[in-house]
Amino acid sequence: GFGPTLSAEHLASEDQLEVHPETLRRWMLEAGLWRRSRKRKQHRKRHERRAHFGELVQMDGSFHEWYQARAGKACLMNMVDDATSTVEARLGEGETIWAAARVLRQWIEKYGVPLALYTDWKNVYVREPTEKENLHGKVPVTHFGRMCRKLDIRIIAANSPQAKGRVERGNGTHQDRLIKKMGRKKIRTHEAANRFLQDEYLAHHNMRFAREPAEPQDYHRKPPAARELEQVFCLETERSISNDWVVRYENRYFQRERTSDYPPRQATVTVCEWEDGRTEIRYKGNA
Repeated sequence: GFGPTLSAEHLASEDQLEVHPETLRRWMLEAGLWRRSRKRKQHRKRHERRAHFGELVQMDGSFHEWYQARAGKACLMNMVDDATSTVEARLGEGETIWAAARVLRQWIEKYGVPLALYTDWKNVYVREPTEKENLHGKVPVTHFGRMCRKLDIRIIAANSPQAKGRVERGNGTHQDRLIKKMGRKKIRTHEAANRFLQDEYLAHHNMRFAREPAEPQDYHRKPPAARELEQVFCLETERSISNDWVVRYENRYFQRERTSDYPPRQATVTVCEWEDGRTEIRYKGNA
């Protein structure tokens, strides 16, 4: 059920009834509709916030019954600014490269390019090097890591969920408030959920929970132009060219235009793939 604070918000916004949350809490306790929660001891000291908006943004995927019984389990991609607690979020099937790329792009289009992201040690974001990479001293880079590198965003991998406390606590808040608000509107699809997030929920949530940073300077950098940003958010994979100028990628074959009888020895191309399935083959920087 709704708690006193959330109930008071809906009474004010939907029924124009102004009731103080503490008054409502007392009434609900007397009626047996609410129980006092035990105050937990704080086991860990919370890390000090960064001083500037855009200095560090935490990112996490939260799997949960976001639609209750109306649809299956889903994943909320959640971003929280460390300095201000400003939130950006998107619902989808899972914590994938495209899910992370989409919510990051939404953040950039709203606020600009942050200096750093704080993420889990997951293959979507960062991964451990293979034996061959260790042998040759290569630093492994994921597809998402390559996107961030193009934008000059540093990825910092957390060693525990507690290290990402701000976004983890935010997930808990959304599991209470977002679920109940979507339940009232009978939302059951990702499309409807993401429309609700952008049109109503996020603006109201940030108005209520975001805070002023310790320092006024915004550390976000100006976002690239839309066309340049489109080139950032694609998967890039190197492939070899066969003697007949054919490139194989994901069980598909692409015929390159011949520039000679045989391709250069040990020639490679870059295969670029976008979320909507568009694919482009680049050889020496040309499509």
